[in-house]
Amino acid sequence: MERLSNIRNIGISAHIDSGKTTLTERILFYAGRIHRMHEIKGKDGGATMDYMELEKERGITITSAATTVEWNEKQVNIIDTPGHVDFTVEVERSLRVLDGAVLVLCAVGGVQSQSITVDRQMRRYRVPRIAFINKMDRTGADPARVVAELESKLGHVAVPMQIPMGSGVDFTGLIDLIKMEAVYFDGPSGEDIRYEPIPDAYAEEADRARHGMLDTLNLYDDDLMGVMLEGHDPTDEQIQTAVRRATLRRDITPVFLGSAYRNKGVQLLLDAVVSFLPSPIDRIAYACDNANDGAEITISADPDGPLVAMAFKIVDEPFGQVTYARVYQGKLQKGKQYKIARTGGSQRIGRVYRLHANKREDLDFAAAGDIVGVMGIDCVSGDTLCDPDINYSLESMHVPEPVMSISIVPERMADREPMSKALNRFCKEDPTFHTHFEEEAGETIISGMGELHLEVYVERMRREYKCNVIVGQPRVQYKEAPTQVTPYNYKHKKQTGGSGQYAHVVGTLIPMELNGETDYEFENKVTGGRVPSEYIPSVDKGFQMARVKGPIAGYEVVGIKMVLEDGSSHAVDSSDLAFQLCARAAFREAVRDSKPCLLEPIMKVEVEVPTEFQGGAAGDIASRRGLITGTEIKGNAVTILAEVPLANMFGYSTDLRSLTQGRGNFAMEFACFRRTPAAIQEEIIAKALKEREKTSSKK
Repeated sequence: MERLSNIRNIGISAHIDSGKTTLTERILFYAGRIHRMHEIKGKDGGATMDYMELEKERGITITSAATTVEWNEKQVNIIDTPGHVDFTVEVERSLRVLDGAVLVLCAVGGVQSQSITVDRQMRRYRVPRIAFINKMDRTGADPARVVAELESKLGHVAVPMQIPMGSGVDFTGLIDLIKMEAVYFDGPSGEDIRYEPIPDAYAEEADRARHGMLDTLNLYDDDLMGVMLEGHDPTDEQIQTAVRRATLRRDITPVFLGSAYRNKGVQLLLDAVVSFLPSPIDRIAYACDNANDGAEITISADPDGPLVAMAFKIVDEPFGQVTYARVYQGKLQKGKQYKIARTGGSQRIGRVYRLHANKREDLDFAAAGDIVGVMGIDCVSGDTLCDPDINYSLESMHVPEPVMSISIVPERMADREPMSKALNRFCKEDPTFHTHFEEEAGETIISGMGELHLEVYVERMRREYKCNVIVGQPRVQYKEAPTQVTPYNYKHKKQTGGSGQYAHVVGTLIPMELNGETDYEFENKVTGGRVPSEYIPSVDKGFQMARVKGPIAGYEVVGIKMVLEDGSSHAVDSSDLAFQLCARAAFREAVRDSKPCLLEPIMKVEVEVPTEFQGGAAGDIASRRGLITGTEIKGNAVTILAEVPLANMFGYSTDLRSLTQGRGNFAMEFACFRRTPAAIQEEIIAKALKEREKTSSKK
């Protein structure tokens, strides 16, 4: 267990441009993993963790990358995740397998839209975190405001562990509130840490901040409260123990400061990671025992127990599929056979790797607590690997639905095969990337989380598969939903001599509130065997097949509960197919009679512009049917928060640059589906009908 207590599996997550990748680069340098720091947009090959050519060119992180470093005799496995909401599944699947996280915030921007999303993901997987306020060297840096936003916007109990000495260009170092010392970062790369007594100018502020820190910790640690009630000053060790305990319970979020770009504060953050974030034995993992009716069981981080591991990311490479896996229990050994819980089949592990971005180091085995790369198995993201003697399934990850589509057509016949290979690979790697072929139009439709997401995949097709495609206009993924309870009673009967088809279903369609988790429910209320039990799944399957294409404009039907109450069958002519066909027809009829409406995706938009352009930016949002939900003034800039239909956000980045002389920027993420106004709905339906007519005339 000593080995396990020395492991930290952490992720670095944040809003776009908060400095995650720069921070990871500094961590690699100070831990001795690399010998020279690279800059994201530097001319020396770009950041280590952004190893894809597209990432280097654009200066953004597209895929999560894993690495391992040693710090204070502890093994730290780090995953650097993207900030763009279009690649949110990379953050989702990383947080699913991590024990702790560092939430990076900009000292000027504070808590922004994607910070809120990332925090929600951390809560979903119950991940303890520490916060790092980066970019303290920027003009307008205000850590006190960021701490206040952590509490007001994210609901954290934020406990600053440091205060800065100066800010912006005057940022010279930090004061450690536990040790009560001033810390300076000397040397050309900030590698020489110097501890000095606190300067007189900061003594009073440091004393006040330490008392505030201890007062908050008292509320969450009885031992510390006991020491202070006795009138003693707690030791450094007692404070650290209290901070660790409260952080592991997710009662508090310790806050650290620094500037990754200026090489200040990173080593102290690493100290905090190993001191305050959990090891694998501090976290409890749960699984379902499939051999025991899915009973929930606890997984222990025992390296000698039967293997339980999760494949959380798939990367298809020229020499085979690399599967990123987190080992929760037991050992994952090279050359051994393991069971894939989803399929029940066994597969042999070819090779096991320690990962460092796109470089690999061969291992004979990986033990509980390790995050490694595996070759030789064919599985999908979220699969559980386990010993052949057990049948456990770990809780899978949350995968958001795509909100945007585009059509692609190969430029030449020679591009058809590489395009097909590329699409198969991308669908396997990325659960938020979907594709289907529209036979009516003769086009392939790809769907994803936004313009950037789809643009990146089209570019990857061109570069990695030498496949050129013609890209159509972006399409919004509308949904259709019923608005009233509707009964259905449908009989499917084809009896013309010989074996025929007979099925009869009776029930009720009930509209459901959309909660982002379930779009469709099926309930069986049949009694007395009126519909034989073997045909009940066929009815459910028929309903699900029919809801793919709604009656208004051919979009997926959501927010629907189908209750099967009665029906009848025939001893000879009833079959699985007959009940499927019957259910499909009954579904279409019921939805048509339920006065369905169109739902459009609404995006949560955060626009940051200089104050003089506030009026123009707000007016532009209103012209896009946007609803402004709030504004915040931060120095010379104003942040406008709004909810805008996705259909009206195409090309917004260009328009915003024109409005603000290139000084505005924005971020957006999916918020919800909302009913489309009647006039807009009529336009969409007319457009869909026109496209259908155009397609049928081509034929």
